[in-house]
Amino acid sequence: MRSMRALQNALSRAGSHGLQGGWGHLSRGPLLGRGVRYYLGEAAAQGRGTPHSHQPQHSDHDASHSGMLPRLGDLLFYTIAEGQERIPIHKFTTALKATGLQTSDPRLQDCMSKMQRMVQESSSGGLLDRELFQKCVSSNIVLLTQAFRKKFVIPDFEEFTGHVDRIFEDAKEPTGGKVAAYIPHLAKSNPDLWGVSLCTVDGQRHSVGHTKIPFCLQSCVKPLTYAISVSTLGTDYVHKFVGKEPSGLRYNKLSLNEEGIPHNPMVNAGAIVVSSLIKMDCNKAEKFDFVLQYLNKMAGNEFMGFSNATFQSEKETGDRNYAIGYYLKEKKCFPKGVDMMAALDLYFQLCSVEVTCESGSVMAATLANGGICPITGESVLSAEAVRNTLSLMHSCGMYDFSGQFAFHVGLPAKSAVSGAILLVVPNVMGMMCLSPPLDKLGNSQRGINFCQKLVSLFNFHNYDNLRHCARKLDPRREGGEVRNKTVVNLLFAAYSGDVSALRRFALSAMDMEQKDYDSRTALHVAAAEGHIEVVKFLIEACKVNPFVKDRWGNIPLDDAVQFNHLEVVKLLQDYHDSYLLSETQAEAAAETLSKENLESMV
Repeated sequence: MRSMRALQNALSRAGSHGLQGGWGHLSRGPLLGRGVRYYLGEAAAQGRGTPHSHQPQHSDHDASHSGMLPRLGDLLFYTIAEGQERIPIHKFTTALKATGLQTSDPRLQDCMSKMQRMVQESSSGGLLDRELFQKCVSSNIVLLTQAFRKKFVIPDFEEFTGHVDRIFEDAKEPTGGKVAAYIPHLAKSNPDLWGVSLCTVDGQRHSVGHTKIPFCLQSCVKPLTYAISVSTLGTDYVHKFVGKEPSGLRYNKLSLNEEGIPHNPMVNAGAIVVSSLIKMDCNKAEKFDFVLQYLNKMAGNEFMGFSNATFQSEKETGDRNYAIGYYLKEKKCFPKGVDMMAALDLYFQLCSVEVTCESGSVMAATLANGGICPITGESVLSAEAVRNTLSLMHSCGMYDFSGQFAFHVGLPAKSAVSGAILLVVPNVMGMMCLSPPLDKLGNSQRGINFCQKLVSLFNFHNYDNLRHCARKLDPRREGGEVRNKTVVNLLFAAYSGDVSALRRFALSAMDMEQKDYDSRTALHVAAAEGHIEVVKFLIEACKVNPFVKDRWGNIPLDDAVQFNHLEVVKLLQDYHDSYLLSETQAEAAAETLSKENLESMV
């Protein structure tokens, strides 16, 4: 279904760029087939008189008025309904979760609230007909289309998360380690806690284990504080006071580099100095609120707390940090006029901020997504700040294990004595792991094990894609073997008359016009076998091209005639007439739309 695939790609690009500029530019060029021109023609017919080039559209809701997106809503309805006139809401939400999206996703708030309201106002018992379904999804149709057509960064999310769950279980076995005891409140942590959450750059979510338990960020806040500082103050200013090199020493050493400044922002000395740079003209409360607002945005406004008990415990037992503070003050490492004790207080406060694995994974995904929160779309950090932060996490983020971690895992990460590991797979996803028992270097024992197993299975290591490297799984793409199987599955479903399977294939973004080695499509096979329901689905829901010729020059109608399937013959003859008529109208309308857009630009 070449034309529909072009439409899917166009919609994916539109979803990424805010649907700016309308659809007129798409009606020209060799990529678009008749089906796309038909949709564009419908958009032109409904939107004529309002030049799109003068009214950029930034939301699914605005785009839905073009006439094209409601038809995509119809396709979603028919594929989920599986031949029924109404669908239960739980069936839609189940299909949605299989793509990785959650019903609590802020981007779907309008859609889900409409569904709840429809259920409350109607007596349908949680069932939606086509019209109600269309009203519910219209404002989110671009996002939903991307999801159901597997246009997200991880297309087969269920398969990927299945692997993640198995790795989680493999890493669960006790391997030693002790809970941090030098902060009395942390010593009370449950050593059996083990949870992992992930969030992709498209907002796909998955959690396994104890992922709703609040815990303190501790050192995981260091890269976040540094990123905030660079975003607000700039790289040059921040690095007047802190370096960029690994220290080769313990994270809490009283040590400076040759320039007389802390080695990097990931050691305690560097983090204390970075804390002193934030809002220097504000009081303590304003500084803390400022950073907390940033952290909230990075977490997509998900859970964020504060452990006063940990804060007090840090202050009472933080002799080493106080010593570092006085050492920095003696060496004049702070900006002029900075209150050293206030900087230490803010540092202790930020270490005591609480998150869950779920909200922490969104923070990591914001770093993976170039500073834009995946579930809100808000630009939180500058691209420069994110680049710098990930570079430092890669070289300095795992205490004295940083070199080993970069060698074996090859990903930016930051660990904390609370047992947390914040892991970033750039341009793919962010993860947050929690397991309090630490190894001798202060990193989560289970967390390290999990990260190593993850990279041993998937090609996430920075250098896994070099030539001649051993092949690993790449969840970001579907392999050729998978594509070959889809052709077999599609044609076999048409041969056996399995309409339910065909609906699933259409919903999962399969090209319904794929050909085998004889250039035969599913419509050829269904027409030859006389499966009237399959033929109806392919021409009514999928709008496939009925004029595709196989190796012997036959179109599907020829097969139906040859095998004397009279009902199919009648159905295809009628479809031929309507298909040709709609294509003629679409071409004319698309030409008119293109002409109007050109005139509006002159």
